[in-house]
Amino acid sequence: MRWQGQVLDATGPPPLDGALPGLERAGFVRTVQTPEFEGVTFHEVLCKSALNKIPPESNVPFSWTVNTMRGCTHACRYCFARSTHEYLELDAGHDFDSQIVVKVNVVPVLRAELNRRSWRREAVALGTNTDPYQRAEGRYRLMPGIIGALTDSGTPFSILTKGTVLRRDLGLLSMAADQVPVGIGVSLAILDPHLQQQLEPGTPLPKARLDLIRSIAEAGFDCTVMVAPVIPYLTDSAEHLDALLSAIAEAGATRAVCFAMHLRGSTRGWFLGWLGEHHPALLRRYRQLYGRGAYVSSEYSTWLRERVSPLLRRHGLDRTDSTPLRQVQEPVEPQRPLALTLF
Repeated sequence: MRWQGQVLDATGPPPLDGALPGLERAGFVRTVQTPEFEGVTFHEVLCKSALNKIPPESNVPFSWTVNTMRGCTHACRYCFARSTHEYLELDAGHDFDSQIVVKVNVVPVLRAELNRRSWRREAVALGTNTDPYQRAEGRYRLMPGIIGALTDSGTPFSILTKGTVLRRDLGLLSMAADQVPVGIGVSLAILDPHLQQQLEPGTPLPKARLDLIRSIAEAGFDCTVMVAPVIPYLTDSAEHLDALLSAIAEAGATRAVCFAMHLRGSTRGWFLGWLGEHHPALLRRYRQLYGRGAYVSSEYSTWLRERVSPLLRRHGLDRTDSTPLRQVQEPVEPQRPLALTLF
């Protein structure tokens, strides 16, 4: 069925019948449903800006981000970005997974911003909030235009994704990397496909992401893999981490970064609800580990670092040299909550 035929609400000035609360102030255009995405509703909006400035105190190796969508069909139980849906008066649980806001004009808006005399060509990161290569990118095809706009303006950029849709754009990314620094990273934190589908039900299977890493490496890119988040007591065993890092290295990754899961804002309740259903015996340990905050205890962080470091060395994934052309500019683990997620 044609996408155009699935329109539920026609274009018109707000308020519009059927527009979800909060969307009328987000430049609402129309709502779309299609059998290809059963149970998912797409809300197309016109954004006023594409570039988002990162505060200097965030301590990450990029200054700006671009997000093509809000909400994510990856449906990762631990995704910190869930709370951002509440700004649109949507819930951070099921709505985040199924009510996807798409910035359909993001490419021309981005080009206009990059063409300003004030633009200093600072590094731009994609995949810091919701995944730019979630499955709907196959329909909306926003990323080719974004890659082209960044390249044409001489702006370095990096992409972090779980989405195998990225393979479609590898040729374009290779051409871009001949003109500007380009980094590509893949998020893969769970090797067991059963647990992975419980925690990340909308994401490609681990094998598919390992194949994506292989394709990225074959295209000539250095690929950093975010083995994050590490889920305490579920994916932090030496056996799991060793097997995962071995598979990542075999696929051709050049570096891996590991750190423990953060449970910020509404994500905490959403994840703990899943944990109580599937692993109720762990709830008490989680309350002790996280207390009332979003981060694991310093003792656990130290323990995890000491466990992971020799495994990274064993598999040749501990590279710490400066980021060259085509290597991902990976996020740094923050000490305080900030607008950054590792899928």
